[in-house]
Amino acid sequence: MDQATIRRRLQALRERREVNQTDLAQALGFNDRQTLSDIELGKRQVAPVDLVRAAEFFGVDTGYFTDPFELAGEANFSWRQAAKADDLESFERRAGGWIATYRHLSRLKGESVNSLLPQIGLNPKSSFEEAADEGDAVSRSLGLGDVPAANLASVLEQKLDTLILHVDTVVGVSGAACQLGPLNTILINRHEPAGRRAFDMGHELFHLITWREMAPAHVEEESKLSKNQKRVEQLADNFSGGLLMPRHVVVGLIDKAALPSNDPEAQARWIREAATQLGVSGPAMKWRLVALGLLKNAAAQSIGDGLLRMDAAANPAALPPRFSHRFVATLGWSIEQGHLSVRRAADVIGTSVDDLAVLFTEHGLKTPFDL
Repeated sequence: MDQATIRRRLQALRERREVNQTDLAQALGFNDRQTLSDIELGKRQVAPVDLVRAAEFFGVDTGYFTDPFELAGEANFSWRQAAKADDLESFERRAGGWIATYRHLSRLKGESVNSLLPQIGLNPKSSFEEAADEGDAVSRSLGLGDVPAANLASVLEQKLDTLILHVDTVVGVSGAACQLGPLNTILINRHEPAGRRAFDMGHELFHLITWREMAPAHVEEESKLSKNQKRVEQLADNFSGGLLMPRHVVVGLIDKAALPSNDPEAQARWIREAATQLGVSGPAMKWRLVALGLLKNAAAQSIGDGLLRMDAAANPAALPPRFSHRFVATLGWSIEQGHLSVRRAADVIGTSVDDLAVLFTEHGLKTPFDL
């Protein structure tokens, strides 16, 4: 583990435990606070004995500071959940292990872990219309095409080096954004409906590209958000709507088959069909039409969201493979090169060796070991 990461972990743990520099410097056997300050500023290296003493002081293992397969408080997470999730803290540690593993192995492989995400000019006072317009603009600038939902994950990974992981989350969580220095990650609950997965991905993308201006809550549980935090979440939803349903694409659908007027049932059918074509949910399509001025709000209110979700429930899409092709391919490379044992790779993702082999098959990859 490099010195810079060790220093960050030590400082982050000190701050999280609310320990001042003077007290920690004394625990580490330093003559003054300045020595610890020099370590945190990168002017002095952390000696092995310093780590042993720090581990004893904080009650952690020395691996907390040195294990490249752990995040150890380095990252910022924002979890999107509809209700209180069981043991989210434990799941965050697991997810952190996946991300840390990818970062470490990608560096060994000589590949970039520097996400190239665009920055957008929005702030908490921006209007919902401005957020949707920015989403529309990002969709066009990334070349997401006429069905952005189908291309978003691959474009984010291939063009912008943003890690996308489809995973089995704890109950109640639909996704998360994770900011780890220059590496950005989006986690998506792969058991969500396909349209919802795409919308959540757009929502989390918004958080990653606006984190400095309006950092999201650690847990986006609506009942616990402040007024300002709720507004940020609404901006994220509007951005995602514009990203996945750009104006020119929606207008093009209407040009091909006009949206019926004064007939809620016919409008509902049209919305369902349009939503299916764009890979989004019926309710998301309905409210995007309202935002674009193509459907009156009163008409939208008369079309129940439950009716718009019926087709998705009747025709569930296949689950996406676990994690991502890039993530699993990186695991395979590390096993072949001897950087990671098969058992350690299985432990990292929380599965058996047999199931690890299945994971490679899911992504059409050669299993890099013999069972």
